[in-house]
Order: sequence, then C-alpha cells, then structure tokens
Amino acid sequence: MKYILIVCLLFLFFITSTISVAQEINWLSIEEVEVAINNEPRKVLIDVYTDWCGWCKKMDATTFKDKELVSYLNQNYYCVKLDGEDKDILVFKGVEFNFVNEGRRGYHELAAGFLQGKMSYPSLVFLNEDLVVLQVMKGFRTSDELLPIVTFLGDNAYKETSWTDYINETKGE
Repeated sequence: MKYILIVCLLFLFFITSTISVAQEINWLSIEEVEVAINNEPRKVLIDVYTDWCGWCKKMDATTFKDKELVSYLNQNYYCVKLDGEDKDILVFKGVEFNFVNEGRRGYHELAAGFLQGKMSYPSLVFLNEDLVVLQVMKGFRTSDELLPIVTFLGDNAYKETSWTDYINETKGE
C-alpha cells in the first residue's frame, strides 16, 4: 500500500512539474522567427527590454507567467525577447543591425528601429505575418491589460472592428 501511495505521489509531482513547465512562453530569437514564420505564419510579439529595467523584470515575473496569456501567445504568436542594449549583430529581413555606443548605455539599432528611436522599456512590438509593425506599446502591462490586446490583434479583429467596439463586445465574456 505504501508503495502505491509513493508511486501516486511521484506521478502527481511529475504531472504538476510538467504542467508548470508547459506554462512558459516559447521565446525565440528574431532570426528563429523568420524561419518559423515561413513554415507557419503567425503574428509576432517582441518584448523589448533591458537587463537593468525593473518593470521589465516585473512583466517577466507576473504578466508573462499568466496561464491564459501564455497559452494564447504560444498558440497564436511567435514571441521574441529583444534586449534594447544587445551588443550582438542581429539580422532581420536580410539586414544587419548593430549596437550603437552612444549616450550613457547605448542601444541596439533593431530595437531603435522598432521603437522609432524613442527608447522606452519595457516596450511591446506587434508584427503581422509579413513582419510589418502593427502596434507598438510602451510601458508595463498586466496580463489583464495585455490579453485583450493580443487577442484583438491575434484573431484579426482589428481588420473589421474598432478597438472600442471590440472591448464593448467582449466585456460580457
């Protein structure tokens, strides 16, 4: 009897730990997204962050841990973490982007391009399936704030419905 109980507890522990691992966002590099999007077109969410940004860390610890948000993003988007101060050369759409050593910290050209030179962390950049910018959002967002936005864009509701109408229609859900 003790053996069965131990086996059951180990099984429950394994299932619980597997489920918690499955609740992570599948972060890709910008280069990996270009390959993936050719095989299976999806929207892209780019989290532009820095290592020193407290609000970026808070988003990682809270917003990007929400099970409903994580599930939706993993099914409908390719997600990218882009360090706004990355010192590596990144290639996007066949163009090389570099780190620019300017000011106190410097910045990465790709991040600056997405943010139109207005560096702010965290920032979220939404791309369509053709890797064209749909929306840029600056600042911390909770999962309750972000989920309607990712579904509005991810489900292509933005093509036929205004944001206000979408929110009013989905409030009852």
